[in-house]
Amino acid sequence: MTHAYDAIAEGYAALNETSLLNEYYNRPALAEMAGNVAGLRVLDAGCGSGSIFADLRAGGAVVSGVDSSAGMVEQAALRLGDGADLAVADLGEPLPFDDDTFDLVVASQVLHYLEDWGPTLGEFRRILKPAGRLIISEEHPSATFLGDRLSGGDSEYFGIRSRTEEWSLGGRSAQLVFWDRPLHAMTDAFAAAGFRITALSEPAPSADAYERFPDEFTGRPSGRFLAFLLFDLESVKR
Repeated sequence: MTHAYDAIAEGYAALNETSLLNEYYNRPALAEMAGNVAGLRVLDAGCGSGSIFADLRAGGAVVSGVDSSAGMVEQAALRLGDGADLAVADLGEPLPFDDDTFDLVVASQVLHYLEDWGPTLGEFRRILKPAGRLIISEEHPSATFLGDRLSGGDSEYFGIRSRTEEWSLGGRSAQLVFWDRPLHAMTDAFAAAGFRITALSEPAPSADAYERFPDEFTGRPSGRFLAFLLFDLESVKR
């Protein structure tokens, strides 16, 4: 996965700037869930090209960002400037931070690259201060299951299963492997790692999305669609 994103890093960063799902859906939903972050020490885990890092920093947080792809970290540095605290780090391995460092960890659309969430969630809890928050954005398990079935697939909703997609961006191609899991597997992993859910969101797009992508909302009276699921988690007392 690290090398896959290295190949498409520039194209992926450009896509995020105009994408309905990223720029007008996931990003504003995360900002709303995070709320007031002024003065907080925050880790953007899987920072990609740095858009969420930028939002957190603009809100007054002291932000660090890590990503397993050196290419994506380079894109983030171009966006955020030389002073940004960025590093290459594999979320499947121990993280290069001391215990009780962060008030908040944000992990946006990154856990689905991991077959086993346990070690990563354990690391997030270790580096969070007592009662610290973890915000996770993931593909909605119902959306991935229904999308596969509607396209002729035969995936099983229950259980953890891999899914491979080929992405072509910026004239480069890469094969990406995702690990889909049902909702109960997600919540079981949170509980096992020492987190409790304080809020759950199936967000609506930002107001700008309806003007920018009018055709996408034809026949949607609610103006909503099924795509991502956001969790606001609290580290329980150790």
